Amino acid sequence: MQAKTPEQSKTIMTDLVLPSETNPINNLFGGELLARMDRAASITARRHSRRIAVTASVNHVAFNHSIPLGSVVTIEAKVSRAFKSSMEVFMDVWIEDRESGSRTKANEAIYTFVAVDESGSPVEVPELMPETDLEKERFVAALRRRQMSLVLAGKMKPNEATELKALFLS
Repeated sequence: MQAKTPEQSKTIMTDLVLPSETNPINNLFGGELLARMDRAASITARRHSRRIAVTASVNHVAFNHSIPLGSVVTIEAKVSRAFKSSMEVFMDVWIEDRESGSRTKANEAIYTFVAVDESGSPVEVPELMPETDLEKERFVAALRRRQMSLVLAGKMKPNEATELKALFLS
């Protein structure tokens, strides 16, 4: 199986915030944004694995800025690390200023997907070869995030979490 770059999985989704998608103060519902991110991440994971990809977890979501009615919202997603059958997908959410066209990072999220066959059994995915400095930074951090999740879920003993130990014992 040939390794792939994050760029090969890149997904960009751009949409407009409509009135039916906003709360009483005319900002995009958080759940609406989560659904949009899930769709973008799903496409990204499928592009990397070329298999059915199912959401395994929402690892991190930061709602840093509200997204007002009428905003143009762009979600940029890339696989940040591939493991045996799972893939971490990192997403940046941008809003575009209506007047100037300048973009502001509004939110970010990290989802984990698992590639499966037609019967729902996990299948192997290609390795990931990060190229840019940001891709390399996210790639390295993904292993720490994975180990933390496994420790918290009781699937890994803390003393086996080598990347976490390196953070605290260096």
